[in-house]
Amino acid sequence: MSTLNVAITGCGVIGRTHAVALREFPEVRIVALVDAIPAAAEALADFIEQQGGDRPALYTTQAEAFAAQDIHLVALATPSGLHIQQSLEVLAAGKHVVIEKPLDVDLTRAQEIETAAKEAAGKGIVASVISQHRFDQSSVAVARAIADGRFGRLTSAIASVAWWRSQGYYDSGDWRGTWAMDGGGALMNQGVHTVDLLLWFMGRPVEIHAHTARLAHERIEVEDTAVATVTFENGGLAVLHATTAAYPGLTVRVQLMGSEGSAVVDNDRLQYFHSGDAGGESADMGLQGGGNQAEQELAKYPEEDYKAADPTVYPAGHVRQYRDILAAIAGGRQAGVTVSDAVNALAAVRSVYVSATLGQPVLFEDVLAGKYNDLEVRTGNTAAESA
Repeated sequence: MSTLNVAITGCGVIGRTHAVALREFPEVRIVALVDAIPAAAEALADFIEQQGGDRPALYTTQAEAFAAQDIHLVALATPSGLHIQQSLEVLAAGKHVVIEKPLDVDLTRAQEIETAAKEAAGKGIVASVISQHRFDQSSVAVARAIADGRFGRLTSAIASVAWWRSQGYYDSGDWRGTWAMDGGGALMNQGVHTVDLLLWFMGRPVEIHAHTARLAHERIEVEDTAVATVTFENGGLAVLHATTAAYPGLTVRVQLMGSEGSAVVDNDRLQYFHSGDAGGESADMGLQGGGNQAEQELAKYPEEDYKAADPTVYPAGHVRQYRDILAAIAGGRQAGVTVSDAVNALAAVRSVYVSATLGQPVLFEDVLAGKYNDLEVRTGNTAAESA
């Protein structure tokens, strides 16, 4: 199709992000805005017009929009708890869908949309979940090096999200810091992207052993600090860490190590890269001593794709991911990030919470299979407290 008609469901801040990203593509027309709050849709329509676009039609439900417009793709930018119901509506109508992160806060509901997405894929329908950091050039460089075997055997990784959130952040809404609405704390809300990258790099988890705690905040149910060890199918080991109790806020860092090379991505930038196949200085000199091939690796990518940008002004990650999604739709293939990818990241987070609650290691496949679906997870160790 020469023109792709898009509806944006959910017209808040994230809806605007999708609108800005989609307007980068001349083949896309935003023809409909859907929001239960008419004022929100009006505001986004005004914004699109101010940016030089045609004013989309406004609707309060997706059903209304589908009945009135020939829509090919729906971008879902609504609260997480609405994603599953609305995604099912979109797929049932035979339309492509892009779901803003997180897919959902409940693994069982997420698996429901996973099943529907797999069925839709058989009909050529694309379903994808926003995971824009997979499209950062640093992440792409590392992932391609892994695929090409340039790090040898992946032996270990350290993934850390060390952020700060004030007490005021949690007090700003009754839903913040609750299991029911947030689905978790530092790991679910601030760390899920890093979990996704860790799985993308290291592969499928086997066993997770975790601890969670609430150490610097009050009046919240969820954790502000989580740590876990993860074993993977390839035999590699990883340490996962997420906190909102690291004043005044440090960086997001993924350190990947292998038998023939290593890499460090810090705040989305490739800080260090060394692969033995490049024939550079001895890796024995270490991170400080030399052998850093990061600039050499990044030089392989067009400057326009690697430009630094303020995501609040220009959502470069969303633009890069939409480039892949639109190419998938045009080419009749599935997108680079699937619903199953998002389910696996969610299951890894759930595994951390289950392990921390029970005070014992858990198998990733058991969590996926629903063995712990009836377990009410909590912050801290239930077993230790009852001992």
